[in-house]
Amino acid sequence: MDISDLINDFLESLEIEKGRSTKTTENYGLYLARFLDLITQDFPEGATIKPSDLTPEILRKFRLRLNRFDDNQNHERLSALTQSYHLIALRGFLKYLAKRGIHSLDPSLVDLPRAAKKQVTFLHFDEVERLLAEIPIDTETGLRDRAIIELLFSGGLRVSELCNLNRDSINLARREFMVRGKGKKDRPIFIDQTTADHLEEYLSARNDTLPALFLNNSSNQNIPDTSGDFRRLSPRSIERIIQKYARLAGITKHVTPHTLRHSFATDLLMNGADLRSVQSLLGHANIATTQIYTHITDPHLKEVHEKFHSETKD
Repeated sequence: MDISDLINDFLESLEIEKGRSTKTTENYGLYLARFLDLITQDFPEGATIKPSDLTPEILRKFRLRLNRFDDNQNHERLSALTQSYHLIALRGFLKYLAKRGIHSLDPSLVDLPRAAKKQVTFLHFDEVERLLAEIPIDTETGLRDRAIIELLFSGGLRVSELCNLNRDSINLARREFMVRGKGKKDRPIFIDQTTADHLEEYLSARNDTLPALFLNNSSNQNIPDTSGDFRRLSPRSIERIIQKYARLAGITKHVTPHTLRHSFATDLLMNGADLRSVQSLLGHANIATTQIYTHITDPHLKEVHEKFHSETKD
């Protein structure tokens, strides 16, 4: 059977049997399409590539070409993390073949490159306040922007989760609601009273009945579609909003919606929250993902520094 057909079967199984999101399935499709594109040169033109044709040598050549791959959009090589995503997709596909009893390359031979640890960028509370202070709240747009930033910081949402919220998603009286995150997993979100009040103020200023919680107020967004979501704010629009106020506030860090999620987690840990609780609030499947914050929030390290470093200076 042609490997292209098997890849399509694998992608369908991801969505139907594994319950992966459409975005994840699309990404896997892109990574595996690139895999096929990069190994095609090892076969005669027009040849049908079969699962049994995949060998350790083909894998070695693929990894080499992937490492040298030049992205036409920005003319940069793929990062170790992006290369890992390609290899994770390939390994998942090979496991799928093995499960179906189709002879191919052993999935255990697909090792992942060692990726550099990410530098976590976050805002201190006073920087968040500076950000909010730049928002003019005498317009509906200003009220919306304030509510967006406060909700990201107070609730620790992913930007995709925030974009998908509807008016009826949030219980402002209880100051809590549920979101569906990665892997279609639901988790509770809690917000403070100030954020709830400012959300209510924003919604009261609106004179529409559209379902989306946050609307794009640009004049070119007034053409309706069949979904009723024609004015729902996109992740890119929210990123632009946040970066605009960061510039106005004189914050030189690269601030994105995810920066506010980092800030939410960091603020919790700095104020004594335990790692497991923060993991649950963030919706991380693996505690290791949450542990990226611990090196910047460990109060013991600060105590050691203050005690011993200050003594050497006296």
